[in-house]
Amino acid sequence: MNLFEQISNRFSKVAPLPAGAHQMQSAADEKPYRLHLRLQKDGSGILILNASTVLQLNPTAAEYAFHFIKGTNREEAAKQISKRYRVDKKTALADFDSFADRIETLIHTSDLDPASFLDFERVAPHSSDSTLRLDCAITYRLPESTRAQYAPVKRVDRELATAEWQTIMDKAWQAGIPHIVFTGGEATLREDLLMLIDHAEKNGQVCGLLTDGIKLADKEYLDMLLQTGLDHVMLILQPSEPKSWQAIETIVPQDLFLTVHLTLDKENANEAKNLLQKLSELGVENISLSATETELTDKLMELQETAGALGLVIRWDLPVPYSASHPVALETVEEHIPEGAGRTWMYVEPDGDVLPAQGQADKVLGNLLRDEWQTIFKL
Repeated sequence: MNLFEQISNRFSKVAPLPAGAHQMQSAADEKPYRLHLRLQKDGSGILILNASTVLQLNPTAAEYAFHFIKGTNREEAAKQISKRYRVDKKTALADFDSFADRIETLIHTSDLDPASFLDFERVAPHSSDSTLRLDCAITYRLPESTRAQYAPVKRVDRELATAEWQTIMDKAWQAGIPHIVFTGGEATLREDLLMLIDHAEKNGQVCGLLTDGIKLADKEYLDMLLQTGLDHVMLILQPSEPKSWQAIETIVPQDLFLTVHLTLDKENANEAKNLLQKLSELGVENISLSATETELTDKLMELQETAGALGLVIRWDLPVPYSASHPVALETVEEHIPEGAGRTWMYVEPDGDVLPAQGQADKVLGNLLRDEWQTIFKL
């Protein structure tokens, strides 16, 4: 039983703190950091650290976060909590100190998972009544070497301009969506990608990128992404492309959370285990897996076991870009398909149309440029 479970067991039900947003920045003489806390109507919370990590908090943890953000004196925080809950002041003080220590550790730890870390008690995965991530396909364009048939370019008649995407990010932030992922197509083909990342960073949103990684082999370009505010990358591995491996070698030493995606197909099925071994030797810690055909499901399960033996963490909840070697016909084995699509996260096409998830073009929920978020998000 971890810290927050112990806290929850001590408390009886009380009225939650009012819903709302709160933020905190470091003092002038401290290492720079910033925190955003969004309290939900049910008392749970979303804590955003340095616009780079999102932590979902249960109501009791959210209350500790509220006092931490507000800078409440530890004695006063314990006093208020002991009054609101059936817990003595000494215990409340110890719990608050433990919470504060953990937050301080997170603030000063580099290369954190963008969605979960350490042993904080979170709400059940994908059970939130709010959208926490927006997957933005900012283009369906692909590199010239890729056949255009592998991207759904016929679904959209135009790409939104920079200012239009910025409007969408603003709407998302105002709706309390803390996490933006730029995907495609190949997102790095947008010349304004740095401007879009910068806008998300200024809002305070966690920002991720799904890419073939070729441009990230250029250290200068990668540095610009990092300086602008990029927080995590999913790199779509192209095993036969030297620049794909070069990009991984360039990214691994950086303060950037990296996930490498491998799509299993008939051409690489026999060497897939060796590919995972090579990724592990390069220092990759997180991978994503998919397959192009149902006939490869058994191979995919074997690959999952290989990943576990290598100590690789498998992530199933990030989207896979449309591209030549990574169609979404079979994105994951069925039992691993997350339940958050259309609720915890949504997918925005290049023209602003909102889908529950990638590939669900028959379920357009609205257009985020024209429609208000409240009319799109309906549970």
